[in-house]
Amino acid sequence: SRLDREELCGKSAPCLLRLEVLVERPLRVFHVELEVTDINDNAPIFPAARKNISIAESSLVGSRVPLEGASDADIGANAQLSYTLSPSEHFKVQEENSNLRTKSLFLVLTKPLDRETMAVHRLLLTASDGGRPSLTGTVELVISVLDANDNAPQFNQSVYNVHLPEDAIEGILVTRVKATDADDGSNSDVKYEIDTVVPPPAEDVFSVDANSGEIRLMGALDFEAVTLYELNVKATDQGTPPLSGHCKLVVEVVDVNDNAPEVLVTSLSVPVPEDASLGTVVAVLSVSDRDSGANGRVRCWVWPSGPFGLEATFAGSYSLVLREALDRERVSEYEVEVRAEDGGSPSLRGRLGVRVPVSDVNDNAPAFAQAVYTVLARE
Repeated sequence: SRLDREELCGKSAPCLLRLEVLVERPLRVFHVELEVTDINDNAPIFPAARKNISIAESSLVGSRVPLEGASDADIGANAQLSYTLSPSEHFKVQEENSNLRTKSLFLVLTKPLDRETMAVHRLLLTASDGGRPSLTGTVELVISVLDANDNAPQFNQSVYNVHLPEDAIEGILVTRVKATDADDGSNSDVKYEIDTVVPPPAEDVFSVDANSGEIRLMGALDFEAVTLYELNVKATDQGTPPLSGHCKLVVEVVDVNDNAPEVLVTSLSVPVPEDASLGTVVAVLSVSDRDSGANGRVRCWVWPSGPFGLEATFAGSYSLVLREALDRERVSEYEVEVRAEDGGSPSLRGRLGVRVPVSDVNDNAPAFAQAVYTVLARE
């Protein structure tokens, strides 16, 4: 069927499909690893077709307004976006790497504005990806020039970076943002709000106190579901009309060891004949742990120690093999337990019981109770 890398793997790279082909009698395992490479089949998409922006006519040259960039479902060069703005003597678009993982986009004022000359500027922002050929997406910027209140709130830093463990309790203080306004009176009275959250379904995970700027955790975190949140925080003064300043809060979720290893039987070949040769594969097992790093590294063994052992055949795949000769007349059935332990602190364990019956082969000749019988008979 048709392969869609974005549907299979999202942003994960490389996109690998791992298959196991099992051949029976005798049981053999073949491992196939298929990498789905990306093609440029997704154009950049902006969150909306139109973006309304308000700018005071007294804004200084060099003033910047944050813009929401486009997203591209592809990866690599096919998802490397560049931006161009339709010709304007007042504005240009500027990209800036806020840290190693995120990029900020700004609309920069290049020439003083005059509301009385032009009250509304309509510009087209185009995002182009790095594919060959390149695909594009556009958003219309509707820029309204405001009068009077000529100082917008300014945050003390443009990007706040926070690391938060995934088991953080609800209500914990994430950080406190601070913006100041050079105006007086109500024009300097700043109120805070969370403008946008990425990913969008996480809008209720964080909240901000409108007066203090304290941002608190209001929902549960799960590193296995979302590893990074980006919050655009807006500070708005109480002038007429009000002006806003913006900052970005990047919250990186830190993994904790909250998932125990899982052991599953992929294939089981029983009963095992008592004359089976050493190295015979009895079962194929799959071992996985949803955590990452040391929390997701799993060590496996068989308990109790006996005629069976584990062999790692692939990442997360093990074979239960025969290591000692069997004798059905001595032991007709084995109950073994495959145990797995991750590298977290404290570590978590998973286990799975496997029943292995031993089938009989004709390896014992009839035996008399004694080698010689002596009998006396009357003549």
